[in-house]
Amino acid sequence: MTKVDVNLINGIALAFEGDAIYSTYIRKHLIFQGMTKPNQLHRKATMYVSAKAQAMLINMMLEAQLLTEKRGRNTNSHTKAKNADVVTYRMSTGFEAVMGYLHMTEQIDRLEELIDWCIQAVEKIED
Repeated sequence: MTKVDVNLINGIALAFEGDAIYSTYIRKHLIFQGMTKPNQLHRKATMYVSAKAQAMLINMMLEAQLLTEKRGRNTNSHTKAKNADVVTYRMSTGFEAVMGYLHMTEQIDRLEELIDWCIQAVEKIED
């Protein structure tokens, strides 16, 4: 495998990675909560991984000052989520880019810290 400077990867590619990583952590979390039915898993996962949920979470993380770098923010995507406006979609893409960056730079402790924070935030809203 070729060595690539992760800092040179565009935000959309980081978001592509981050989407997969974040979804995997959420799926594992839900299964460990005892959910096993595909319909139930999908419906519940949407509360964590939808563009709307991710935009909300990135805003909450910024308000809580959990994020420091501003990378991937001005990336232009020529696509849009099916169920989200452009601003929400871009915010969710930024969220996914953060997850992708942390994973690709092997900052797994930080990645898991933020994902755990997100899980707790979503579950607090549910209650």
